[in-house]
Amino acid sequence: MTEDASADYILTLSCPDQRGIVHAVASFLLVTGCTIVDSQQYGDPDTKVFFMRVHFRAQEPGVDLTALSNGFAATGASFHMQWQIHQAATRMPMLIMVSKFGHCLNDLLFRQSIGALPVSIPLVVSNHTDFRQLVESYGIEFVHLPVDKDNKAAQEARLAELVDEHGIELVVLARYMQVLSNDLCKTLEGRIINIHHSFLPSFKGAKPYHQAHHRGVKLIGATAHYVTADLDEGPIIEQDVARVGHGMTPDQLVAAGRDVECRVLSRAVGWHAEHRVLLNSRRTVVFP
Repeated sequence: MTEDASADYILTLSCPDQRGIVHAVASFLLVTGCTIVDSQQYGDPDTKVFFMRVHFRAQEPGVDLTALSNGFAATGASFHMQWQIHQAATRMPMLIMVSKFGHCLNDLLFRQSIGALPVSIPLVVSNHTDFRQLVESYGIEFVHLPVDKDNKAAQEARLAELVDEHGIELVVLARYMQVLSNDLCKTLEGRIINIHHSFLPSFKGAKPYHQAHHRGVKLIGATAHYVTADLDEGPIIEQDVARVGHGMTPDQLVAAGRDVECRVLSRAVGWHAEHRVLLNSRRTVVFP
């Protein structure tokens, strides 16, 4: 007999670390007619904050998202929790932004199309038109929002409108090469992910892989992080590296770097969409 996926839910929470949290959550689920499928928790010894992610299944009639949220409110308040309950089968609406480097865009579109990422992608936004045909080949709307110093504010306002119109819960900068304003970063705080090479701060500016080749680096990597007003300094979600050799050309370093960027970004997007990433001040707690 196949389990009904619509009966699966994800509870995430954070609160001051104290005794009784796990017992209270488990007791609520028990009396509500739910069973725990998977549970992960972490108490940060530095911040004294407790984090928890519980995948559970409703097994009684009448137990739905509204009933669960209303019922858990008292438990959440008693422990001063920040908490959310999500239906596990719901695909997170995601907007991708891209400029002239399409490897991460292409990777995300393909993974979503084969069901490897639990997201829906109603549209892609770009300040160039290079990838219109690629995006539309997946049956996804392509929106061209060219940006210059005179229209940046207006284009960001249009972007915010698109986020609201499509119910977007995650924005991904898949090598989008425009710096977002502080106001937009704050509006989308915790809901916007960026990917870049891990050469910062050593190799800034143009052609970082060529700079790295000149210095004879032996490892290249990528970092996916949440976007904040502090450029490239948001809470890190995922990182990875690849070993490179002295015989590799700058172009080969670029190709290897693109592969790492795709892997790192897809993992970060997947974990976020599955509600596995919780913010812990300037860091993250990730339950992979």
